[in-house]
Formats: sequence, structure tokens, C-alpha cells
Amino acid sequence: MTDLNLNPATTAVLVIDMQNDNLHPDGAFAATGAADHAAQQDVVAHVGAILTAARTVDAAVVHNRIVIYPGRPSGGSNAPIFRMLGPESLKLDTWGAAPIDGAEPVRDEIVLDRIRMSAFNGTSLDPILRNLGITTVVVVGVWTNMAVEHTVRDAADHGYEAVIVSDATSSINAEWQAAGLGYALTNIATIATTEEVVAALSA
Repeated sequence: MTDLNLNPATTAVLVIDMQNDNLHPDGAFAATGAADHAAQQDVVAHVGAILTAARTVDAAVVHNRIVIYPGRPSGGSNAPIFRMLGPESLKLDTWGAAPIDGAEPVRDEIVLDRIRMSAFNGTSLDPILRNLGITTVVVVGVWTNMAVEHTVRDAADHGYEAVIVSDATSSINAEWQAAGLGYALTNIATIATTEEVVAALSA
């Protein structure tokens, strides 16, 4: 068990790319194994449990999504991951880019769009968190070894304590998930379970 302390007043939950194309069996990336691994992780239900806990104690929640803008190839082609995206997948204002059922933003929760991997890159996330007095971020969403990992690393570099939730994140398969949690993010973040995060927020 992780000894986890989360103060709701200084903790924000960052929800990364919980979008239909990334998670749904009918999504654009289901054939990669992403939908199957999300189901194995029960990631939608686990993210939902963390959102419920955060909302109950009025902790900040920020949703971040990757989108493709129609028209010119604004997403770039400098890396294989960007060449995977678009032109129709994750297209702005389509079902694929929309939040999956169970992870939708509510009330005044902030939604930020981006075209890079990290939620901090090209968005106002950092000043928003600082203005809210946030010192700890709890990161949930997809995919663990891509956008989630980039976000966690940037959070640490920006001076935040980062918590990544092992069963409220998913990837392409269990092997990639294990690589992200067991190797890439070692000494970068605290790795906790949904049960531990919910308990820490509720305490």
C-alpha cells in the first residue's frame, strides 16, 4: 500500500485523453489493442470513481484532450505518434474526439485542447494550476506510455508532485503499461491505485 496524502485544496485531477477514439470499441484506435486494454484495466470505471471522489471534496478537475483541427495538418508529422493521428481520428467536434461516457466534464471543470503529447505543452494548464494553488496532480487517462507519461514528466519538471493511478490508466497492451509504470516513471511520480487515491481524497 502507498502512503498517500492528498489535500483536496491543493490537489488537481488531470484527466488525459479519455476520448471515444482512444477507448471505445468502435473508436479509431481500437485495432491497436487500446480498447481491449482499457477494458482489462476497467479504466473508465476507475477514472469515474476518482472523479466522483474529487467532486465530493471539491478538488479541482482539469480535462485535457488531444484533437485534430480540420483543414491544414496542424498536428504535425515529425514523429510516428503524430502521424498516427488524423485526418479523421480525434477530429475536433466529432464523436471520436468527444469524452467517453463516464468521464465527461461537469459544471465548471476546465477542458483544454492540445496537439502535442503533454497536457502542459501549448496549453494554459500550468498557470491555471498555479492560480488555483495546486501543488499535487493526480494523473489518470490514456495512453500511459505516451500522453500520460509526457504529462507526468512535465508535471514533475514544473515543480508539482505527481501521482499516476495504475488502474485508472491504460495503454495499447499490458506490456506497454508495465513498461510505463515499472521503468519509465520510476522516481518521477508516486504510483497508486484508484482505491488508494479515493481513500486519500476522502480522508
